Amino acid sequence: MLSLFEFAAESRVDVGTGKSRRFRRAGRVPAVLYGGGKSPLLLSLNHNEVVKRLEHESVYSHVLDIVVDGLAEKAILKAVQRNPAKFQVLHMDFLRVSAGELLRAKVPLHFINESISVGVKKGGVANHVLTEVEVQCLPGVLPDFIEVDLVSLDVNETCHLSDLKLPDGVKIIALSQGEDHDLSVVSILPSKSGDAG
Repeated sequence: MLSLFEFAAESRVDVGTGKSRRFRRAGRVPAVLYGGGKSPLLLSLNHNEVVKRLEHESVYSHVLDIVVDGLAEKAILKAVQRNPAKFQVLHMDFLRVSAGELLRAKVPLHFINESISVGVKKGGVANHVLTEVEVQCLPGVLPDFIEVDLVSLDVNETCHLSDLKLPDGVKIIALSQGEDHDLSVVSILPSKSGDAG
């Protein structure tokens, strides 16, 4: 049985819209594995297995094992194309990673202590501006998520990217682009009834 962070794949040679449609009708998801100084590899994955794994948020920000014809390659999930009209994954992109090379990945934000934050206790409402952040780090330190603690946030106060506590070796991409990229993550707004403050 494969772990949550393993995707069993078969290599494929057929390309084109018609071939991809046939794969999907057969319960397969076309995919590509690229990067790492190697040629792109066309893949096919079991749709039901893919859907089960994508139900777990941590799959989107974790180094995965893509097992292709019995050989495992380390990669991160870069893109998932879905059919907006029905519950179907249409295509996936995986990017190879190497233990010694920095990677860029989006990591979800987990908001904690919202109900007991200073501002919410006064009647304020948390306004979540961001739900994920793009980071740069080595594959071995890629976090599954970044916690945002709201316990001390008061009404009319904002938590910015620079306020986030990051694991060692993890940097937020936007912050390396200058002070004007220190985006708001979450703020406590006064309630519309006007009792907060």
